[in-house]
Amino acid sequence: MKRLPLILGDLLAIAILTVIGFASHGETDVSFLPRMAATFVPTAASWFLLAPALGLFEAERVRSARELWRPAWGAFFASQLAVILRGLWLNAPVLPLFGIILGATAALGMVVWRGIWIWLSGRKE
Repeated sequence: MKRLPLILGDLLAIAILTVIGFASHGETDVSFLPRMAATFVPTAASWFLLAPALGLFEAERVRSARELWRPAWGAFFASQLAVILRGLWLNAPVLPLFGIILGATAALGMVVWRGIWIWLSGRKE
């Protein structure tokens, strides 16, 4: 199994979720890119810190629909760490509601992306 496409897909999923989150607040022009980065970077860093521990780059787990709970939990917990890292980076308060919302949407987004990955990797075999 090649990991690079999976890693790039994970990054793309996090980027899309970040843009959707900002768009839901009407904050999509270029002036918001630094704020988007302040959410994207900690989320991506947290994801790639926790994902290997959950086996999210192991071939037998990545290609099984029964294992989709792993990216959901991984994304949820990575988001909690991301909210803390973001708060430290911006020297801003850590809002629990933001952690819950980011965690839920990240979990949903990763399950959708990883589900697409499972479908695509099954078609190639």
